[in-house]
Amino acid sequence: MELFELKAYKRGTKGKGPARVLRRDGFFPAVLYSPKTDTVSLSVNAIEMEHMLKKSKSSQQLVSLFIGDDEKKARSVMIKELQVDPLSKSFLHADFYEIDMDIKIKVKVPVEVTGMSKGVELGGVLNIVRRDLEVFCLPISIPEAIVIDITDLDVGDSVHVKEIPLEDGVEINADVNFTVLTVVAPKQEVIEEPEEGEEIEGEEGEEGEDGEESTEDEAPKADKEKK
Repeated sequence: MELFELKAYKRGTKGKGPARVLRRDGFFPAVLYSPKTDTVSLSVNAIEMEHMLKKSKSSQQLVSLFIGDDEKKARSVMIKELQVDPLSKSFLHADFYEIDMDIKIKVKVPVEVTGMSKGVELGGVLNIVRRDLEVFCLPISIPEAIVIDITDLDVGDSVHVKEIPLEDGVEINADVNFTVLTVVAPKQEVIEEPEEGEEIEGEEGEEGEDGEESTEDEAPKADKEKK
C-alpha cells in the first residue's frame, strides 16, 4: 500500500470557536492518538487533505504525517475517523492513529467482485453478504480490496471466506467459514387461484353440521300458523 505525505501543525486552542476560525482560514482540527506518546491536537490544511484522498484508492489509507517544522521524522498513521459536513462536504474533524509498520494490525477491507456470473446471466441474483472483511497483516501489506472472481458461479453457488485467495502475509481473521457472497434464484410471485367448482365464502347460506340448511328459524313460524 502506498504511503502519502501530509503536513499538520500543533494547535493549542480547543472548542467550537477556534475550530470555526481554523475552517475559515482553510484548515480543520484533528487529533493524533498514539500508544507510545500523549495525544496531540493538530490542524490540517483542507486542500492538502483533499488532494491526498483523491489520489488514494483505499479506505484504509496510510499516511506519513509531518508535524510542524520541529519534527524531521514523519509518523506513520492511519485515518481512524474523518468527519465531513453533509451539505458543504468540507472537513470538520479528523482522528489519526499512529501505528508501527513492523507490527501486524487488523483492518477492514472492502469486498469487490469481477467477472460476470453465469448464474446471473441465467436470471440469478448476486447477493453480497459481506461488504467488507477484516484482515490481519502488516500495514504496508493492506490490500486495497478483496477481489473475488464470480465468473464460474452458477445459481445456488456460494463463496466462503476460506475459499478466497490472499496475498502472502495477509490473513482473514475469521473463526468460522462464513459465506461472503452467493448467487440465488430470483423470487417468483405465486398467485393462488380458486379451483374449479370451489365456492367463494359468503355467497351461499350457512350450512348445518350435516350439510343441510338450518330451519331453526322457520319451525316456530309454522306452529303459529296452525294456531
